[in-house]
Amino acid sequence: MQVENCGARQDIAFCRYTLCMALRLLAATTSQGKLRDFRIAAHAYSVFIDPLPAADTIPAPEEDGDTFRANATLKAVYYSRFAPGQLVLADDSGLEVDALGGAPGVRSARFAADSGLVDSPDANDNSDVWNNIVLLQRLTTIPAAQRTARYRCVLVAARDGEVLHSAEGTVEGVILEAPRGTGGFGYDPLFFLPALDRTMAELDLETKLSLSHRGRALEALLPMLRA
Repeated sequence: MQVENCGARQDIAFCRYTLCMALRLLAATTSQGKLRDFRIAAHAYSVFIDPLPAADTIPAPEEDGDTFRANATLKAVYYSRFAPGQLVLADDSGLEVDALGGAPGVRSARFAADSGLVDSPDANDNSDVWNNIVLLQRLTTIPAAQRTARYRCVLVAARDGEVLHSAEGTVEGVILEAPRGTGGFGYDPLFFLPALDRTMAELDLETKLSLSHRGRALEALLPMLRA
């Protein structure tokens, strides 16, 4: 791209700055929900996020880490080897419920599967529904004041099998006794935000991404990549 393409009314220094600030990241995920969230959050920072090419055909690595950071790191390193020279972004995120000692945590996507209710959670089954049912069952005797929880997301950027930077974001909330709202995915219908008097599933996308754990993690990561 030629600097002149920035327009005659902009000076060369500004054009070069704009070009240098433009980032393109490949997201190592097959989750359309996550990809949508990342793209909306990235748009606010003039960043391009595309799915890793043929991600659904690449054998997934075993996510055997005991922390979000460990799993995000192993995925970023692994998938970056399938896109030489590119910045690859991987995340691990989930729900931490205080009354359950931080569970489901890294097992958030497999919470119901760990209880034997589903065999293999994936984007095409009812994993979210089962996970929410199990969560409600585990919290049956827990009063509202003790149902505090948070969403946590750790992002790791890697290139050619080498970790470059990582960042995390959280958002605090409370787990309701019944789901509300039809938007979002995962535990969003149960995750209540007292300050807004809404669940994550009741928020419009712009509001959700302005305070979500993924949006906050991405906001923290971008300055590191641009530096």
